[in-house]
Amino acid sequence: MATMVEIFDTTLRDGEQSPGASMDEHEKIQMALQLERLGVDILEAGFPIASKQEFEAVRRVAETIKTSRVAALARAVPGDIERAASALKPAKHPVLHTFIATSNIHLEHKLRMTHQEVLEAAEKAVRLAKSLIPRVEFSAEDATRSDWDYLVAIAKVAIAAGVDVINLPDTVGYTTPDEIREMFRYVIANTPGSERVVFSSHNHNDLGLAVANALAAIDGGARQVECTVNGIGERAGNTSLEEVVMAMRTRNDVYSFDCRIASREIVPASTLLSKLTGLSIPFNKPVVGRNAFAHESGIHQHGMIANAKTYEIMTPESVGRSRSDLVLGKHSGRAGLAKRSAELGYQLEENQLNKLYEKFIDLADRKKEVYDDDLRMLIVRQSNEDFEIYRLKEVDTFGNNPSKALVKLTKGDETLIDSATGDGPVHASCLAIDRISGLSGQLETFEIRATTPGKEALGEAYVTVKFGERSMKGKGASTSIIEAAVLAYLDAVNKYLALQETTESGISAPVM
Repeated sequence: MATMVEIFDTTLRDGEQSPGASMDEHEKIQMALQLERLGVDILEAGFPIASKQEFEAVRRVAETIKTSRVAALARAVPGDIERAASALKPAKHPVLHTFIATSNIHLEHKLRMTHQEVLEAAEKAVRLAKSLIPRVEFSAEDATRSDWDYLVAIAKVAIAAGVDVINLPDTVGYTTPDEIREMFRYVIANTPGSERVVFSSHNHNDLGLAVANALAAIDGGARQVECTVNGIGERAGNTSLEEVVMAMRTRNDVYSFDCRIASREIVPASTLLSKLTGLSIPFNKPVVGRNAFAHESGIHQHGMIANAKTYEIMTPESVGRSRSDLVLGKHSGRAGLAKRSAELGYQLEENQLNKLYEKFIDLADRKKEVYDDDLRMLIVRQSNEDFEIYRLKEVDTFGNNPSKALVKLTKGDETLIDSATGDGPVHASCLAIDRISGLSGQLETFEIRATTPGKEALGEAYVTVKFGERSMKGKGASTSIIEAAVLAYLDAVNKYLALQETTESGISAPVM
């Protein structure tokens, strides 16, 4: 029987630190629910001390998730730990994750602490965390560049203080598979009481070795892997959840380990994250990329026709990809829409289904064939409506260079109308929104991409808008490229206005 490895997903914490990948409270909840369907054992929701907004997002995730454990991160500082414990109060299965660096370079240049002071801080942090939350994880930041005997010493202190999980992260993606395997073996073998705790591996991908290092760490005795969907995260990213899971499943003859991941939810999780963050999935990304199961070579196609196993080591269905994702048309009913939505991971209440059906029929009238990605965008857009301050009612544009735009927005029961002239229809529309909202946004990035095939494809727009010193991301979708861009700009405006209601503490995000 295969040895079980727990999957600790940090998409909402470390993954969100990937440039451009930040998620608001509602988006975090959406992603958390999909991660729960995916079957992750632990879901790290965020870093509560960072801001009021981050605290509230962690608290909302904690009260929403029922089966997975929900973790919150805290430095080895009493204020951080108490704040994290407070955010985790609603959680059914809470985990408090505290950390401090252990490498000489971090102690000397970042912490300016002695080895003894760090040991004492770690011991106090774990004891405090354990007094507040029943399950505690301790991380020795930059473990792979730390002295192994010092890792033994700090693991011993953490175990004596009552820790449940000890994480030895490769914070800067520096180690190799042989090194990390031997590091885990050494620390586990030389730490008294190591059999009473779970050892965890958290790897970054700076040298492209994160997945290989995670598998090697498991071979060395780690029984928890910390990873993210699509491998997003600081710099070059983290261990890719889908890759490490499917490596264990596909090469179980080499890696005699398994996990509780429902692999058919992998592609839905990957797709949802891409849509929430606007970070596109590379076509050649293993497991979830568009080309992962595509075969263009005549030799490959011939082999596939004869037997798919000639060129596919896993099936598309095993990771939740359908060979044909065409789902519905304008003659489809509510029952069919509800069923397909559920298959994509969205459980809709009756009133949500009724609202979605109206939008679905409108889209189906325009483009005849509605694909899975079209449906996902409709659902995501509808769920975001509850958090909108301004909603787009209508946009009309006229002429080119210059262009004029007439924009109608609603705010509650009020309809607001204004017009503006700009260098193009999108620019003019954004200026009209600025006039209505009273803001002045500067468009920093603007990307348009088609979601699905066909002349009437649903286009997705992703923007970054700067308001003063703050940059906000926005996204929108429509069969009209101009409307998609306007919706994306308006989304950024709404997020900025919502952010103004919170006061950030200015604490920078941690690196693990």
